[in-house]
Amino acid sequence: MAAKPLMICETLLRDAHQSLLATRMRTEDMLPFCHDLDDMGFWSLEVWGGATFDTAIRFLGENPWERLRALRKAMPKTRLQMLLRGQNVVGYKHYPDDIVEKFIVLARRNGIDVFRIFDALNDLRNMEFAMKIAKREGGHVQGTISYTISPVHTDKAFVQMGRDLKALGADSIAIKDMAGLITPYIAYDLVKALKEEVGLPVQLHTHYTSGFGTSALIKAAEAGVDVVDTAISAMSMSTSQPPTETLVAALRGQERDTGLDLARLADIARRMEKVRKKYASFEAGVAAVDVNVLQFQVPGGMLSNLVSQLRQQGAMDKYYDVLDEIPRVRKDMGYPPLVTPSSQIVGTQATLNVVLGERYKVIPEEVKQYFRGFYGKPPAPMDPAIQKLAIGTEKPITCRPGDLLEPGWEAARKEIGDLAQSEEDVMSYALFPQIAKPFLARRKQGLGGKEETAAAIAAALFAQSDAKAAKPEPSAGPCGGSMWKMAGRAGIQRGW
Repeated sequence: MAAKPLMICETLLRDAHQSLLATRMRTEDMLPFCHDLDDMGFWSLEVWGGATFDTAIRFLGENPWERLRALRKAMPKTRLQMLLRGQNVVGYKHYPDDIVEKFIVLARRNGIDVFRIFDALNDLRNMEFAMKIAKREGGHVQGTISYTISPVHTDKAFVQMGRDLKALGADSIAIKDMAGLITPYIAYDLVKALKEEVGLPVQLHTHYTSGFGTSALIKAAEAGVDVVDTAISAMSMSTSQPPTETLVAALRGQERDTGLDLARLADIARRMEKVRKKYASFEAGVAAVDVNVLQFQVPGGMLSNLVSQLRQQGAMDKYYDVLDEIPRVRKDMGYPPLVTPSSQIVGTQATLNVVLGERYKVIPEEVKQYFRGFYGKPPAPMDPAIQKLAIGTEKPITCRPGDLLEPGWEAARKEIGDLAQSEEDVMSYALFPQIAKPFLARRKQGLGGKEETAAAIAAALFAQSDAKAAKPEPSAGPCGGSMWKMAGRAGIQRGW
């Protein structure tokens, strides 16, 4: 065994299928792999968070809390890891502190060991509260740097963020390269600087979209990275993570030899190939290497969403025009990293600018809220002319956005009533009331499985019909108004 083995976080059960199969893998297809995954010797298994919570309820008719409990029971030896969007929790807007706190308490109670906590703008104010609660609950707090490229995103700035995360109580630092932009030599330099100047364990997460994936992990290993994220080969590459087996084989007999069983990994991959075929209709369809990500800094998941939007509008001929527009909009907005929810905000505005033939002719409410400061502080100043187009003479807020949100737990508990059988049910409703309430109602009626899916489809169709017949209520003002009051309701194997 190597003196300092490189440790692996396996993403098969979360980010791999989120990146490749629109997060559609069902729990029943995960459980047969759990014994082998638990025995392998991974540092952690990423199994929850990100889009899995929303998708399980919305599309699969599954309870995400039941999935977590089932995976915890099936894998008692290995750390289970989740991706937490700071004050956004697992949603797409900010939630009040009592919701954030309760969610982390419940996630820890149900089996999460490692909380990878990030913010779409790298605004520490949106991460601090979640980090404090996860620390209090005995979780491993992984303070996360959303890696991107821009004039203001430098190694020096990322290292300073690492220091700040350490001061907030982080147990480790994650470099979250959601677009696969990090080159091998930049990976080496950034990891080395974080190790030397921050002094915490470092974990590198990247995607294979650009083709850099495996080489970036190897150079990071040479620089002393402690853990890297990979995916079993049958669910790797393209917009997913680099393949686990390739890295294990590349380091065999070397200083950072992982010590993992290559033959057993290959067996898991062969079995997973058969499972993946069941979800062929959800394949992202992105090429094995997409050089567009290097030119436009657009993550693979954002690319697939863009293609879907343009197809729906019959505007696929505008694809490259939108790609050209995305960096311009990103500059206007102060260079936010393109990760949920900022990627959706930037991408939607860029699409409208191109399809409508006039920049900022239409500005969605989410974009206006961004300019008002309700998503946090951008990494760089926003374009004042574009800001004036969006919000006129309004002054953006300067406080932490979460400070403006009223508590939401008790209101959610009263609203959902006896449809909730547990605190977890109340939390599902607090986060996603529109989809959780019908889900819980179907459960009360004894519907399950295919009936639940059919009911969800029927409900969506009825909702579309209703939307055509009704006009939405206008929103109230951005500070202290009803908009934000409503939003508020919303045994371990290895050491470092």
